[in-house]
Amino acid sequence: MTKILNLIVGGVIGTVARYFLSGFLTQLFGTKFPIGTLVVNLIGCFLIGFFARYFDKHFFLSPYDPILLIVGFCGAFTTFSTFILETSNLVGVGQNFSAFLNIMASVAIGFLVFKLGGHLGELVA
Repeated sequence: MTKILNLIVGGVIGTVARYFLSGFLTQLFGTKFPIGTLVVNLIGCFLIGFFARYFDKHFFLSPYDPILLIVGFCGAFTTFSTFILETSNLVGVGQNFSAFLNIMASVAIGFLVFKLGGHLGELVA
C-alpha cells in the first residue's frame, strides 16, 4: 500500500507542477512554439537522471523514494504525448522548422540534461 500511496502523491504533485509551469511559460512566451512542454520535459529529464544516479548510491528517506520521485513525480511531470501532439500541430500549420527544432531540442538537449543530472546525482550521493 505504501508504494501505491507514494505513486499517487508523486503523480499528483508532478501533474500540478507541470500544469502550472507549462501554463506560466505559455502565457509568458506565447503559443507559437511549445516552450512550456519543452522546458517541463527538459527539467524532467534532468531530474530523472539525477534521481536515478542518486538512488543507485543510497536511499534518501525510504526505499519508496524512487517510486515517489521517479515514477510518480517525474512520470506525471513530463509528457511525451503532449510533445507529440504539439509537434504534430506545428506540422499541421506548416511550421515544419519549428517542429523539427522541437524534436531536436527535446531529444538532444533532453539526453544531455539527463546525463548532467546523472553526474550531479553521483556527485552528491
